[in-house]
Amino acid sequence: MRLRVLILLLLLLMAPPFAVAVSAPDFTGVAYEQKPGAQIPIQDIFRDDTGRMVRLDDLFEGKPFVLALGYFHCPNLCSVVRADLFEALSASGMMAGRDYALVALSIDPSETSADAAAAKAEDLERYPAPGAARGWHFLTGTFNAVQAVANAVGFHERFDPELKQFAHPVGIVFATPAGLVSSYLLGVGYQAADVRLGVTRAAGGGIAAVASPVLLLCYDYNPATGRYTLAIMKLLRLASAITAAALAGALFLALRREKRRT
Repeated sequence: MRLRVLILLLLLLMAPPFAVAVSAPDFTGVAYEQKPGAQIPIQDIFRDDTGRMVRLDDLFEGKPFVLALGYFHCPNLCSVVRADLFEALSASGMMAGRDYALVALSIDPSETSADAAAAKAEDLERYPAPGAARGWHFLTGTFNAVQAVANAVGFHERFDPELKQFAHPVGIVFATPAGLVSSYLLGVGYQAADVRLGVTRAAGGGIAAVASPVLLLCYDYNPATGRYTLAIMKLLRLASAITAAALAGALFLALRREKRRT
């Protein structure tokens, strides 16, 4: 009986999925186009969480910096990315303002310094990393200024006017004190050792090779239309593949036991 159940479950997982109500929009090209060594426009002007107009290079003061692109009112993964990053930074043994600076830059030109201040206050309360109040910078800017930074690091997003959300890749960028792209961490689930390595490499002016591409998009599911986020669909496919592999292994062992009995 157990062997038959395993076979049935494996066949169900291997079968093609049933149709979803409507297809998701075409987000071809929405990804991180990795550009190690590219120059970030660090002299461009942005507005910080206090409302001051600041230049990027005035914020990190000769230190390497970590760049997290997203938006503060994002209903999906942006807060998860920041949470993962902040936990890793808190556990890294590094101090913001001494070892590195962090720039959380909104890709939404409609967001204001008040939005940035609210997000920073909430994040600082949850993740009181050493030096964070001074070394973490939450910025907003004009469309052109933000796009200049996004293009420099290969961050390609798209706005869905129906859902009023941005579909964008998930990851962070490490930059040297001169504003050169040093390396990337893509997806989520950052480890303290990896973040520390990224900062240390950037501090020394090192440029890493292109990382293994990981495409995880920040994009929501709309119950009114039945459209799933591309990120969720990828995770579901991955989970199904892992489950299928586990069942296949269990099936193999069960078949071997059956043969031994006979």
